[in-house]
Amino acid sequence: MSAQPSDVIRPTVNFPLSVWGDQFLVFEQQEDKDGVEKLVDDLKEEVRKEILATLNVPMEHSNLLKLVDAIQRLGIEHYFEEEINQAMQHIYDAYGDNWNGTGTSLWFRLMRRHGFFVSSDIMNMYKDKDGAFSESLKDDVQGLLELYEATFFSIPGEVILDDALDYTKNRLHEIAKDPLSINSDLSTQILAALKQPLHKRLPRLEALRFIPFYQRQTSHNKSLLKLAKLGFNILQSLHKKELSQIYKWWKVFDVPNNLPYARNRLVECYFWALSVYFEPQYSESRMFLARVLSMATLLDDTYDAYGTYEELLIFTEAIQRWSITCLEELPENMKLIYRMLMNLYEEMDKTLAKMGKAHHLKYVRDAMNEYIRSYMTEAKWTHEGYIPTVEEHIDLTYISSGYKFTLAASFAAMGNIIKDKTFKWVFTNPPLVKACCVLCRIMDDIVTHKEEQERKHVASAIECYMNQFDVPEQHVYDLFNKKVEDSWKEINRESLICKDVEWPVIMRVINLARAMDVLYKNKDHFTHVGEELINHIKSLLVDAIIV
Repeated sequence: MSAQPSDVIRPTVNFPLSVWGDQFLVFEQQEDKDGVEKLVDDLKEEVRKEILATLNVPMEHSNLLKLVDAIQRLGIEHYFEEEINQAMQHIYDAYGDNWNGTGTSLWFRLMRRHGFFVSSDIMNMYKDKDGAFSESLKDDVQGLLELYEATFFSIPGEVILDDALDYTKNRLHEIAKDPLSINSDLSTQILAALKQPLHKRLPRLEALRFIPFYQRQTSHNKSLLKLAKLGFNILQSLHKKELSQIYKWWKVFDVPNNLPYARNRLVECYFWALSVYFEPQYSESRMFLARVLSMATLLDDTYDAYGTYEELLIFTEAIQRWSITCLEELPENMKLIYRMLMNLYEEMDKTLAKMGKAHHLKYVRDAMNEYIRSYMTEAKWTHEGYIPTVEEHIDLTYISSGYKFTLAASFAAMGNIIKDKTFKWVFTNPPLVKACCVLCRIMDDIVTHKEEQERKHVASAIECYMNQFDVPEQHVYDLFNKKVEDSWKEINRESLICKDVEWPVIMRVINLARAMDVLYKNKDHFTHVGEELINHIKSLLVDAIIV
């Protein structure tokens, strides 16, 4: 071990310890796997026939949309991707912008959810001739909820959807204040929607919420419900197995003892990766991304809360050169992080080689190098006491937020859908990626900046804005919260008009934005793991659904 001066002053933080212990180390295989999978196949065939049977019956198209919506909210869309895509294309070809069935809000939401750029003008049907929302909508709770959910698919400049959001949100708040006026299921639905609209929910968490609700509906489809429960448990078993595998990898390096200054958040990082994709075909990608996120956390804390400026210069150089020869002057724990990185990339190199895509790893490493350089620039600003302009801060933290690197890493091992052009697209900083990175940076800054400024730390976007424009903190909060909503509108628009990449790639971006809405909304749930996130993780990775 290289000798280190004993009087080095480090900006360390006493981060909360992991709340999980070793409970995810051992994976127990579920019994009777073959019998369950045979039952699932039979149920899938039943539902598949039901989707296809309604395709060519125009009178049934409103019911077809309800069926598609239920399948998605129950978390089993991955079983019927082909049939759902066929159904949505069929409906778009049949109606274009001129939907004439019932459930206009649901039609609009599902069309845009699947990348069809239908016009929002149809929403004017909810207004009377004087431009006010019609009286018939005022007490139609289900109609209000559907319209409310549809408004979150708006793009910049859609005034009708902005008006509809204001109206439905206010009306739903009024109704929620008088819960005795509606049944408890509707009351629960309203409160859940006001807390987090469907568009921002993670599919697995929505499935957990929706399955018991759907079961209580007298008209529910029994095959669909059973399939949802069995499918949830089958996937949960796979996810438990994946977490056990990567937990063993983490355990080898004994992170809590060897890197006590850093956040030990492997389980939370797996949850994050699970937010990006839960489907079985992305198993290798998910395990890689979870480890990439856990390494990014260690790197973040090393640059922010441990390394001296001189050490970080050497460490940055070592990573850029991808050579262990530069590390002799560094503390042992920085060498450990470097060895972990090399081990992780060697493993992914073997996985990609089997897929005939070994060259894709270079793109991921290039994205990581860019990310590390941005950290070094932040360390330089901190070292010099420099407060950047808002423009300088945004240009840099677009990269240092880590979301561009995370996106590139998420593509590794996704299969044939990912090509060289997919990675090249990310490196052009397209509007879709930029909007997601801005959303990530701002949401992170809003909830972490006060704690970070208690130690020597680079100025956050909030400090930069206050310093440059001489405005109070609350003004910046209000402005930045609006920027988050504007970023969602940009993501919506770009997801509809971006033709450079396939839909599964666009969904990775949307899901990364959704993950922020769970992990960084109102507080830093990732660093300070509380009851809400613990319950999410237990529900997804510990407790099976009773079938």
